[in-house]
Amino acid sequence: MTWSSSDIPDLTGRSIVVTGANSGIGFEAAKELAAHGATVTLAVRDVARGAGAAEQIHAAAPGAHVEVARLDLADLASVREFASGWSAANPDGLDVLVNNAGVMAIPRRETVDGFEMQLGTNHLGHFALTGLLVGSLRPGGRVVTVSSSAHRFGRMDFDDLQSAKAYQKWRAYGQSKLANILFTLELHRRAGDAGVDVRSIAVHPGYAATNLQSVGPQMSGSRFGVAMMSVVNRVLAQSAAAGAWPTLMAATDPDVASGTFIGPTGLKGARGKPGFETPSEAARDVDAARRLWDVSTELTGVSYPW
Repeated sequence: MTWSSSDIPDLTGRSIVVTGANSGIGFEAAKELAAHGATVTLAVRDVARGAGAAEQIHAAAPGAHVEVARLDLADLASVREFASGWSAANPDGLDVLVNNAGVMAIPRRETVDGFEMQLGTNHLGHFALTGLLVGSLRPGGRVVTVSSSAHRFGRMDFDDLQSAKAYQKWRAYGQSKLANILFTLELHRRAGDAGVDVRSIAVHPGYAATNLQSVGPQMSGSRFGVAMMSVVNRVLAQSAAAGAWPTLMAATDPDVASGTFIGPTGLKGARGKPGFETPSEAARDVDAARRLWDVSTELTGVSYPW
C-alpha cells in the first residue's frame, strides 16, 4: 500500500465537516481537504483557536474555502445547535462527516449531560452529531470515525457504562474507542439494510505526535507525565500529518468500501502508509453493537431517520 495525501482527488464542490479540526490530525486532515478544493467546516469547541487554524490553512492554501463553527461534543445542546445551524446554512447537503475530536486518558470528569467524559465526547457526542446530520448526507456520502489501536484492549461494560462504580482512565479510553468501531460497523449495517447510500468507515492514526497525549497529564497536574509524553512523541511518534493519512484515505479514496477499518501499516500499526486492517473481535460483536446503538439512542435522545 503506497497511499499518501498526493492521492487525494480534486474535491471541488464537496462539503466536509471535521470535528476537532483546530489541532492535531483533525487540523492536518482539514488542511489537506481544503487544499484539494473542498469546502471544510472546522467544528471546534474554541472558536478563537478554530479561527487561528483557519488562518493557517488559508496561508498554506490561498483560496481555500474554510468555515469555523462552535461544537462542544460534551454538551448535547451544543451538538444540536451546531447540526441545526449547519444544515440550515448548507441546504445542498454534506459529502463527508469526519468524527475526529476526542479526549484521551483524562481524570474522571462528566459532560454537561452527566456522561463520563471520554465516552461522552468520543462516542456519544459523535453518535448524536451523526444522527442529526446523516439526513443531510448526499448519495455516496461518508461518515469517517476516528478510533484508536487502543480499542483492542477496550471492553464494553454495559453494567457500568459511565464508569461510575470504578474508573480507570485507560480502560475508559479503550471502551470509548471500541465504541467508535462498534458504532461505525452498526451504522454500516443499518444504512445497508435501509438501502441508504452512505459509507461508514473507521480509522486510527497509529501513534501520531499531537497534543492529545499531554492533556491527561496536564489535567492530573503531572509535570513528569507531560515531559515524558513530549519525549516519547519526539522519539517514537510519526507526524500529525502522517497520522491524518488514514482519515484522508477514508474520506476521499473512491475505492474505500463501507464497513472497513484503516490504519498505518508499519511498526505494528504505529506508523507508516495507511492500509486496511481487521478490528478486534470485540469490535465485530454484532450483538454488542446493537445494544450500544440502543443505549446511545436512549442516552442522547437522537434517533436516526431510517
